[in-house]
Amino acid sequence: MMALMLVLGVLIADGSAQNAAVSLRNTPGSAKNTPGSVQNAAGGAAGAAGGPADSLHRAAESATDSLRRVAGSAAGWAAGGMQTPPDSLRVMFWNLENFFDWRNDSTSVSEGEFSSLGERRWTRKRFQAKADAIAKSILWAASREGGLPDVIGFAEVENAFVLRCLLQGTALRKLDYRLVHFDSPDPRGIDVALLYRSSRLELVEACPCHLFQADSLLRTRDILLVHLKGKDDIAFLVNHHPSKYGGTAVSGPRRRIAVERLRFLADSVGIPKIIAMGDFNDTPDQEVYEALKPTLKNLTLPLHNKGEGTIKFQGKWELIDHFYVSEGVEKATMKILQIPFLMVPDKAFAGEKPLRTYSGPRYLGGVSDHCPIWLTLPQ
Repeated sequence: MMALMLVLGVLIADGSAQNAAVSLRNTPGSAKNTPGSVQNAAGGAAGAAGGPADSLHRAAESATDSLRRVAGSAAGWAAGGMQTPPDSLRVMFWNLENFFDWRNDSTSVSEGEFSSLGERRWTRKRFQAKADAIAKSILWAASREGGLPDVIGFAEVENAFVLRCLLQGTALRKLDYRLVHFDSPDPRGIDVALLYRSSRLELVEACPCHLFQADSLLRTRDILLVHLKGKDDIAFLVNHHPSKYGGTAVSGPRRRIAVERLRFLADSVGIPKIIAMGDFNDTPDQEVYEALKPTLKNLTLPLHNKGEGTIKFQGKWELIDHFYVSEGVEKATMKILQIPFLMVPDKAFAGEKPLRTYSGPRYLGGVSDHCPIWLTLPQ
């Protein structure tokens, strides 16, 4: 049993959950009494509805048309009660690239860009367009993969508010997703988060786990540790490791700290079945990931060796979003999802690339420069 204690107070009124008060007794190096969010997604819209979509860059027009076509069927998928077959567990991870709200209400360094009056004119309307596109992408993936994801890990979300808007103000509102989120010490104001289906899984406990460098807090994203119980107990570890900003000499040691922290958590969690996922900001063939053996198996390396990837950099696919699993989950299979209405021609190089929300200061209307990854676990 994980050495954590979670105390939840959830106030439910008319089918809608209010903010949950979360108090945690920390594991070594984790946050103590960290404010968090464990929310029920049922209920009415979050009030983030917007008007017609902004004008998109010409290169994104065909993808946007496809997105509108998917919108017509998304509500039907949700209303139809799409279910995950009981003999499998499906997990999705996606870096949502700057999924900020439109409000100027925090002290993060990103507020000057991502707010209604910020440099990028990140309006409520644009926010809602992105939330709708995320929801429709999840439903598209469910239709393609034979069932809804039971667990979804996210990176680059600003706060619990954007997740509540996603769950309550889009086509996902008819589904039974609940969220787990904690604010992290990252100066950009971005966090990791996890959604799970309450009809399939029960939340046992959750904890944000800080990273430390020379006994000082490393101001980056926490590793989110979530213990869920379904047919079996499974520990999920959601990661977003430090980027390569500043060069390898500066950033490499920070990523190594994150990998060593992940290995420590996997070794000490006390649950045989572990699924680690996230944006690791490096390819899976790097020597640093040898530190995860033998506790965690690298499911990402075979796809990397085939030349597959989740982001496209200077015309080349790179696989920086990973899944690692413990021995009890070794039969799981991984794939990369290229969502057709979020792919556009790569005019500078060959092939296609993901449709981003912005290209520099120019608004394009997509979701992310990352493709999501998908894991299926037979049970």
